[in-house]
Formats: sequence, structure tokens, C-alpha cells
Amino acid sequence: MARAKTLFVCTACGAESLKWQGQCPDCDAWNTFAEVRGETAPRRRGGYAGESRRQRLGDVDEAQQRRTGTQIGELDRVLGGGLVAGSVVLLGGDPGIGKSTLLLQAAARLSESLPVMYVTGEESLRQVALRARRLGLDSDAIELLAETQVERVIDETAAARPAIMVVDSIQTMFSEELNSAPGSVSQLREATARLVRYAKQSGCIVFLVGHVTKDGTIAGPRVLEHMVDTVLYFESEAGSRFRIVRAIKNRFGAANEMGVFAMSSEGLKEVRNPSAIFLSAHDAPVAGSVTTVTREGSRPLLLELQALVDESRAGNPRRVAAGLDQSRLSLLLAVLHRHGGIASHDRDVFVNVVGGIRISETAADLALVAAILSSYRDHPLRDRTVILGELGLAGEVRPVPFGEERVLEAAKHGFDRAIVPTANRPRVIPADIEVIAVSRLKQALDVLF
Repeated sequence: MARAKTLFVCTACGAESLKWQGQCPDCDAWNTFAEVRGETAPRRRGGYAGESRRQRLGDVDEAQQRRTGTQIGELDRVLGGGLVAGSVVLLGGDPGIGKSTLLLQAAARLSESLPVMYVTGEESLRQVALRARRLGLDSDAIELLAETQVERVIDETAAARPAIMVVDSIQTMFSEELNSAPGSVSQLREATARLVRYAKQSGCIVFLVGHVTKDGTIAGPRVLEHMVDTVLYFESEAGSRFRIVRAIKNRFGAANEMGVFAMSSEGLKEVRNPSAIFLSAHDAPVAGSVTTVTREGSRPLLLELQALVDESRAGNPRRVAAGLDQSRLSLLLAVLHRHGGIASHDRDVFVNVVGGIRISETAADLALVAAILSSYRDHPLRDRTVILGELGLAGEVRPVPFGEERVLEAAKHGFDRAIVPTANRPRVIPADIEVIAVSRLKQALDVLF
């Protein structure tokens, strides 16, 4: 049996300590230790990955395992092409964003060829069945289980031997060997560890639904994300019907891959051409609006950048960036001042990425500067123009990865002019697009204005 102790547990990473500490020695977070009265996690036999048996590397069977497709293209994309036997996928997102809906749709399609079990700890079996009927799903083959004790869940699953199991949600699961309440750090860690170990030993694919905090991270210790194989996050702008599923971690595919869905009365529908929905339809060219091509995972994506430059009425002008790094915005304003001769020390600058997408790469630098200057001068840029390139502190326009693919994506959507770094000039230029290569910021501004 487990040992009765009073511990202090870090709510950020799950680290344990016999005394309270201001800063966690494992994750360096401040004021995250909370007192836990009860039992520590029981001693395990073996690790999270299954049996702890010594074996030579050359003797390990490394044959490529066949992936199982969910028949939902955008979900398969973020999973790296499909599901791998024995893998554990953690899906997080805000309440009501569509986590349960997406997994129920995937379970219904997978149940056509594979045994599937849906474990619910938040809803009754009747509620799950009613939602499936409302979504028009053929889910008669799905086995349902309403249970929150992880030992009983594993026993029932071992008896039914499904190929895929959905647990909704991991925060409701608890182990009978611990006295702490469901959702506590110790319970989350132990329940996840047991489910991960079962998946690795049996080959069952396990989906875990996870709630998020107000900061947008999975509720519970960060060790949960380390235990599982894949971490997916649901993202959405307030009031928008579009949902973005992003792969934060994937041991079987590329991280930062993105899938786009639209919420409807029949559930989540795939958006196969996301570039079309992130571009605003203007009747005429608008000042401060520029189109760029970013790369999300393995595919290029057309996005619209908007900027608004206005006279500041305060001592300190405001710098507001939505979907972009604010410190990057300040850096680009300094480059624009030094190498473009445009000062903004007396102006408020607001920039936004249309559609709620967050750009983490620097390939949008030149487009952002062009949008700012367009708003500053109240000068709309030429229509059907796409701009891409990274800006250096010396005012040089640096190449971006996969530049040729980005130009081809713009041409595919009807853009007839592209401003690109000199090093990204395509070897074979499509006939229906003009490519202008620039090497300096001043050169790009002369072309645009």
C-alpha cells in the first residue's frame, strides 16, 4: 500500500517536496507549491512505457508500423498521417470548443473497421448517445463506459480489448490507491501513468481529453505532456465558428502541424483550403492590409496582416500586437526608422493577424513593415500582391525557408505579384505571377510605394 505523508506538490510540474519552497527546483516556477495531505503515488512495477526489460538496441524490432487513419483528413494531418498502435494522444482546449465532438466523430468513423470504447467521466451514457444522434453519427458499434476509477477502466478495457479508447476527461479519473481528490496533481499523474502503461503494453490507442487553465495550458502538472506521445490543442477566436487543432508535441510526426475545422450543427467540418478563409474580401484595396505566406507545419498558408497607425495622445505610444510577438514589433519599428526613415515615436501602432492565427516565424517581417507604412501614409498597396521575407537589423531582407513553395501557393490563389528575398527567387517562375526580388528594406519600399 502507499505511504501516508504530508507533501508539498508543485502545481506546474508535479515535483514533490517535504517542505514548502518559494521556487520549484525542477521547473523554476514561483509560488506553485501546494500542501497535499494523503498518500503519495504507490510504487510502480515498471515504467510508463511498459516492462523494464534490458535488451540490445540491435534486437529491437524497428519495423515501420502501419498507421490507422481516422478518416478525418485535418485530424490525420496533425497526427502525422494517422494513429500508431500503442500511442497516447492528449487533446486539450477550452470548455465547449469541440473536444468531445471531434473525438466522438473520429470514434464513429473508426468503429466501422475497429473496436472502439468511449469512456466518459463527465456525462451519462444517455447524454453521449443523444449527442451522437444529434450529430448524425452511426455509432452503434461504439462501446460506452461511464466510469471514473482508472483501475476499473483498465479492467473493462482489458476484457473488451478495443483497438482505440477515448477517455473524457483525464481530470475526472482517479486511482483508489490514493486518497486525494480527482483532478489533484497526484491523481492526474497516477491515472495518466496507468493509462499510458496499459497502452504501451496492449497496443491500444488511447485518446485523453484534457481541460485547460485560464492561461491555455493543460490543467495539472506539466509532466502529463511528457508522458504522452502527442499533445494537441484546440484554438479559437471568441465568437468565431472556426477551430484550429495544433500539434504541440508529436513523437510520430511533425510538431506545430495545424488542422482547421468549422463548427456547424452537424459537428466539426474539415476546412480543406484554410487560406481562403483567412483572407478578407475587400471591395477595394485598403490601407494597412497586406497578404503574406506563412508556413504552418508542412503546408504554406496565406494570411492577411492588418496594421493601424494613429497619432498618440499619451506620453508613451502604444504597441499592440495580436497574433504576433510584441517585442518583434518593437524591433521592426526600430528597423523601419533606421533604414526606412519613418519614425513612429509619436504614433500608436496596432497590428493584427486575421483569423486568430498566431505567427511565430520571422517570414512575415517585411509584410508587417509594409502594412505599418501603408497605414502610416494612408496608401493602399497594389491588390493581389503577396509579400514575404525576414528583416535583419542592418536593413537586409533575408531568405525564408520553403520560399518557392510559398510563391507557388500565392500563385495558386490568384495573386499576380510577389515581393520576395533575392535568395528566394524561384528557379522556375509560374507564368501568371510576377516575382520581384529585393535584398534591402529600402529597395522593397521603393517597389511598394
